[in-house]
Amino acid sequence: MKYQDYSREQRDAELSTLWEGINKIKEKNIKLNMARGVPSPDQLDLSRKMLDILTSESDCHAEDGTDCCNYGVMDGIPECKKLMADVMGVTPDMVMVGGNSSLNMMFDTIALFMTHPVTGGTPAWSLVPDRKFLCPVPGYDRHFGVTEYFGFQMIPVPMDENGPDMELVEELVKDPTVKGMWCVPKYSNPSGISYSDEVVRRIAALQPAAADFRVMWDNAYCIHDLTDDHDEILNIFEECEKTGNIDMPIEFCSTSKITFPGSGVAAMAASANNMAVIKGKYKLQNIGYDKLNMLRHVRFFGDIEGMKAHMKKHAEILRPRFEIVLNKLGENLDELGIIRYNRPRGGYFVCVDVLDGTAKRVVELCKEAGVNLTGAGATYPYGNDPHDSNIRIAPSFPSLEDLASAMDIFCLCARIAALEKLNA
Repeated sequence: MKYQDYSREQRDAELSTLWEGINKIKEKNIKLNMARGVPSPDQLDLSRKMLDILTSESDCHAEDGTDCCNYGVMDGIPECKKLMADVMGVTPDMVMVGGNSSLNMMFDTIALFMTHPVTGGTPAWSLVPDRKFLCPVPGYDRHFGVTEYFGFQMIPVPMDENGPDMELVEELVKDPTVKGMWCVPKYSNPSGISYSDEVVRRIAALQPAAADFRVMWDNAYCIHDLTDDHDEILNIFEECEKTGNIDMPIEFCSTSKITFPGSGVAAMAASANNMAVIKGKYKLQNIGYDKLNMLRHVRFFGDIEGMKAHMKKHAEILRPRFEIVLNKLGENLDELGIIRYNRPRGGYFVCVDVLDGTAKRVVELCKEAGVNLTGAGATYPYGNDPHDSNIRIAPSFPSLEDLASAMDIFCLCARIAALEKLNA
């Protein structure tokens, strides 16, 4: 029976029982962290052999003869550009390989366009009063942090099972002060949905009033599938080429959740026009990123097929964790009418909507019981979830046993918060 159908007396009795359970848990002084999508130690172990690939006797020259121990090659060694191009589905000439962080490359790109006119646009974004950025929600808090830092007004765009509300997007881009849009097109953070073919085509066909409108295509989970029956998305560059919008998307990816988050390889892909502007900055900013790390990655994987085989090993570790989260939610909350959640086929998160008006309370209760979650509201610009319902669960890091305990606590807290709300 749904909690909404309980009598006041039944809800009071249920609350009393649940509080007894939570208080017993608090006595155990549990400390579990599910706040970020951090790979587990078992996942990190998958790549440790990469650290031994280059030795003091290794040939550290790239295929074009570049000595990877020395200065130079601002945009990445050829074989690593090829590998990352294959990951993103583009040609190597469109790729720049950077350091370990794709977020850093996104930040740098926005920073560049703040001071230098983007291809097709003038003036630089910093000179545009009331500049705006479209933010599909729920979304990635670090994306929102970047555009907030640079003074953009962020406009939430609701997501459904197909991706962003494209009717709204098509209307909003008629405003010339709308300069861009964040997108995580495959296994979106945190909803786990992948953009439908129609949504990708409509994004590619946008006719924004701002000639310098840019789609920040953060393809962070492009090969992060949990099963062989996985999602596929259309290639944004191929679709934009058909519509004459080849300058609109800028794509980002990294190996942060493939090898080592602290020392992976990040890359971006863009049209020749965009790259001319972007490289104009990087040639002044950097004499060359860590080419030895690029070489390690190429020699470890060999090619894109080697990387995909490696990702199957990640899936074997991650899949049971997702199953625990989904099973616990189903067993404890489904019948009570207080929760909605996705069943992603890849990525790093399970997106949960608890009873409206209770997300902050659930996160607070979980913290008091020893489980640290991403802050309620973080998946919306300015931390403002208008329904106070969305919570991002990151199941990757805890052990299976700890994750099961954490989910038991989460379910108890969701029930307590719901009953408190209904009794108010």
